[in-house]
Formats: sequence, structure tokens, C-alpha cells
Amino acid sequence: MNINYSDKIPNNVNLANDRKLQRALEHWQPHFLKWWDEQGPKDFQSNDVYLRTAVGVDAKGWASYGHVKMPDYRWGIFLADQMQDRTIGFGDHFGEPVWQQVPGELRSQFRRIIVTQGDTEPASVEQQRLLGLTCPSLYDLRNLFQVNVEEGRHLWAMVYLLHCYFGRDGREEAEELLSRHSGDTDNPRILGTFNEPISDWLSFFMFTYFTDRDGKFQLKSLSESAFDPLARTCRFMLTEEAHHMFVGETGVGRVIKRCLEVMNELGSDDPTGVRENGAVDLVTIQKYLNFWFSSSLDLFGSEISSNAASSFASGIKGRPDEGRYEDHVCNDATYDIDTPEGTEQVNLRNAMNEVTREAYVKDCEIGIKRWNMMIKRAGFDVSLTLPSTRFHRTIGSWANVPTDPTGQAVSRSEFDTGIPSWLPTEEDRAFIRSLMQRVVEPGKMAGWIAPPDRGINNNPVDYEYVRLK
Repeated sequence: MNINYSDKIPNNVNLANDRKLQRALEHWQPHFLKWWDEQGPKDFQSNDVYLRTAVGVDAKGWASYGHVKMPDYRWGIFLADQMQDRTIGFGDHFGEPVWQQVPGELRSQFRRIIVTQGDTEPASVEQQRLLGLTCPSLYDLRNLFQVNVEEGRHLWAMVYLLHCYFGRDGREEAEELLSRHSGDTDNPRILGTFNEPISDWLSFFMFTYFTDRDGKFQLKSLSESAFDPLARTCRFMLTEEAHHMFVGETGVGRVIKRCLEVMNELGSDDPTGVRENGAVDLVTIQKYLNFWFSSSLDLFGSEISSNAASSFASGIKGRPDEGRYEDHVCNDATYDIDTPEGTEQVNLRNAMNEVTREAYVKDCEIGIKRWNMMIKRAGFDVSLTLPSTRFHRTIGSWANVPTDPTGQAVSRSEFDTGIPSWLPTEEDRAFIRSLMQRVVEPGKMAGWIAPPDRGINNNPVDYEYVRLK
């Protein structure tokens, strides 16, 4: 279905045919724009930015590119095309027709999961609000803003579901999505990772690699949902999410590439020498990696979870790529869970969070291998590694259990002593912040990051992606 851009709110859900819903969303729209003005990218609202905008939901030709001021970006409501005769792919309702309305007995569970997903979208915009002031290039500045406007659109995606299918409760929840703020002492965002400050671009690249990848797996799980509008919404969100992870993987890769250039110039991998020459050393990169990976692991929830079992059984949330499994009901299957007390065998339904987390870890390893290949090709015998899923956890079986990054149990005092060498210290963060000098001449890059291999949408790297004059 084509997107109707003549409407005040672009959509492909025939919004004009539901005047009550349309009025409710048009009432919410100025509140969203006020939030964007107050909490969105600081000091760039009047600049023309080279952005992609969705013009369809098919795999090819779904987006157009052009310069636009961010407050004028056409945020809208887009669902992937409906799959003919789709049936529920998992749980107690396996094989039944999917639902076009939320079953009454599942309203609160569906609402909670949609609100939680929706809360992450504006949170990341708020976390990244000040990054434009220290951008390493116009190319990176544009990529930041592309991520931001698409997170804003993903908020619209969840707000549409709340307004359309959850009545007054949904409308109130939609308002609350704009009243919570990342890091706010009194009214923070729901999930801990989305209250972490992102005050530098290395954190941004790690966030888009690790935390947006968590988003990918959450969306893949929800795209299996028996509630078809939610599934269709998330399928299209995945199309946009891919770029966010690209920004993360290539961003970290370019930081590593510049580090390797300096190491080759020095003929040494000494971190002090790398830092003195204005690049980020591999030791610090590993620390940032440890922090954002372990924080993102917590987003999947506890390893053993009755809520996960209930969501699977009820048809709310499946496993990513559910179709590749043989057993879609999982009544009798078991799963081995690693706990501090040893291996615990649990019903597979209760282990669904861990199943998804393990798939996420494997996906994260792909980028690690690519970065290590870069290091190896540069002639250095050093490797970056994912820390153990036991390390630095605050949720689940391993919450607050002291281990080193390999997962080896250590005493509390050993853990406290080791933390400065495992996670970024304030000194590390201050050094990274000292590198964050704004570069806005087309084609120029800050000294701590290498140029990208290519520009955006067949444009050169030195294209004027953001017009600052």
C-alpha cells in the first residue's frame, strides 16, 4: 500500500477513514513536535539535512533522499504489507489465524510491551541530543540525525498502536512517552540502558552497534506476534533499524582504523603513544565495548522468566526468525541455563529471553570478527573480545555477581580492583571528551576517526550532507 503524503500525518493505514483516530493523533502531533524541539538535536533545527524519508514499505525503492529541516521531516505511520492468510507461528494458538484486534484478556500485556518498546525510541534521541555539537564530520552529523529522525518515527509507530487499539489507556500512555526523559531523576526512561549518558561519539557508535542491535532482536521477536498490526509495524521498523547498526559498526571500525594508522606510524601498540597522537587506543575501545555490550545484555531480561513464558504461550512475542525452529509450541522442551549455582534445566518457554540473548551475542560477534581482521591485517597481534554474558550484569541470574570479563568468578575486592581496567574510568571518558572537537568542513574528518569508504546514496564523502550556513 502506498504512503499518503497529502495527509497531515503521512500513513498507509487509511487514517482518513477513521476520523476519531485521526483527530486523536493530530492532537498528539504538536506535543511530539514540542518534545522534538526541546529534547531533540540541539542547535540544528533550522539546518537542511540530507535525510532519507520512507515513501513505501516494499524492500526496493522504499525511501527517497533530499535536504530537509528536521522539524519538517515527514514522520508518519507505516505498516509492512499484510501477509495473506497469515497464521500464528508459535505458542498455544499455533496455526490459528492471526488477530487484527487485541484479545481482551491480553490487553494489559500487549500494552506494557508496546509502551516499553515505544519508550526506548525517544530515549535514544534524548541521550544523543548534544552530540551534534562535537561532530567529527558532516557525514557523521547527517548519520546522527538520520538515526534520530527514524527513532522519532519509531515512536510514532508505537503511538499509533496505542491510540488505535487501546482506547483511553493507550492515549494516556502515549502522553507519558513524552513526559519521561532519559536520565531524569524523578521520571526516567523505563529501561536502564536508555538512561545512560551518551556524551561522546565513541559511546554513540557503541550504542548504535550494541543497543540498537538489541532493538533489532526485540523487533524481530515482535514481528512474529499473533497481533498482526504489531507484527507488521515491527517488520517495517526493521528496515530502518538496519542503518542504525551500520552507523555503529562502521563508526567503531573507523575509530579502530585511525588507531591502527597511528600504531603503524609509531611502530608500537602502546596506548599512551596512541593517545598522545590524538587517537583512541585499543585498550580504551575494549573498555567501551565491555560497558555497552554488558549493559545491552540486560535489556533482554532475566534468563529464567515466567513473563517470557507467558508472552510466548499467549502469542504476544515469539523467537526471532521463529520459522527456522522445528518445535513452535515448546510445551515439553527444556533448556540449560547457566547460573552461579551451576547449570539449571528449565522449560524452554521460561528460557525464551536467554534464547534471544544467545542469538544476539552471535550477531554481535560478526562485527568483532571484522574489526579483528582489520587489526590482524595491520600487522598487530591484538584482539578485541566480547566479555562473558556473566560480566557486569544488573539483571538476571548473574546480577551483581562479581566476575572478570572472561566470566571467571572473583572476590568482591578483586572485582572492585579490576573494574578500572575493564570498564571506562572517568579519566578515560575525559580523554575521549577531549578529542570531541567539532569538524564541519565538507570532506574533513576529526583526527581520531578515519574517513568512511564511501558517501551516502552514491554521493561523495565530501558532499554537503548538512548545510550549516
